[in-house]
Amino acid sequence: MRNGLRTAVLGAVLVLATACGSAGAPVDPAPVGDVAPPQPANVGGADNTGGGGTTDTSCNPLASLRPTNGTSITSGSTMAKIKENGKLVAGVDQTTFLFGFRNPTSGQLEGFDIDMVNEIAKAIFGSAEGRVQFRAIPSKLREEVLEKKQVDIVVRTYSITCSRLKKVNFSTAYYQAGQRILVESGSKVGQLSDLAGRRVCATKTSTSLTKIAADPSKPVPVSVDNWSDCLVMLQQKQVEAVSTDDVILAGMLAQDPTLKIVGDRFTEENYGIGIPKENEDMVRYVNAVLENVRGGAWQASYAKWIGNKLEGGTPPSPLYK
Repeated sequence: MRNGLRTAVLGAVLVLATACGSAGAPVDPAPVGDVAPPQPANVGGADNTGGGGTTDTSCNPLASLRPTNGTSITSGSTMAKIKENGKLVAGVDQTTFLFGFRNPTSGQLEGFDIDMVNEIAKAIFGSAEGRVQFRAIPSKLREEVLEKKQVDIVVRTYSITCSRLKKVNFSTAYYQAGQRILVESGSKVGQLSDLAGRRVCATKTSTSLTKIAADPSKPVPVSVDNWSDCLVMLQQKQVEAVSTDDVILAGMLAQDPTLKIVGDRFTEENYGIGIPKENEDMVRYVNAVLENVRGGAWQASYAKWIGNKLEGGTPPSPLYK
């Protein structure tokens, strides 16, 4: 009986195998070449330009408050409260190579902007070691975290504009960049007007996105949360170009040498340290720190992160009200 049962089972298996094979070879309904790569989260368009534009000329955006007491800390000041709390809370980027990024080996945040945060912490506490609480934020939240006082400062390739000054305060400019274009190495694009009708990536509420949206040649703005998203979209051919500050593009180029930066600068972007509107004493203090930083630490940081990638290397001179 056992041998008979085994024979019956094997026969059934053979019948099933024959039946399955009779349907013919399976057909792939979606060949790999026809599947579009996934987009980063929260991709948008020109509706995300926000209030970061440079069309507001109601002020001199580069004029900041003059330092008064150097880097000494007075009782009851914003800096005294930060010192008492034991941490400087800084809104930064963790996705922009060279300026604010997470080292994949150590897990630590590094870059030019991170160095500037550490210099401020060093002035307040005597050492930056263990004294900074970094908060990684997308560019679209820079004003919000300052207005809600969720951070003490924002140091995140943050261009100073009159429209932003209505919501937050800024230090003097500590770095000057300019908007250019990043494309594939074989591209014939040489300037923004060559991108008429083509998709160009920038981050939400950035001055870069505002410039793309306002250009008379009418490129198609594509907005994302972080600059690393733009790099991925360019690599996957979901956009024709990325357009933003040259130092941010230099970081992308360092990660992917099959790309190239083209054209001259067509904007002037002055990075400042964002500070809550009410904390004018903190503005004066940070400006005093930057006066000291321009004397040597600035050049050391520039040489480490940017020096062999872009021309320049001189900190912008401060302008005071």
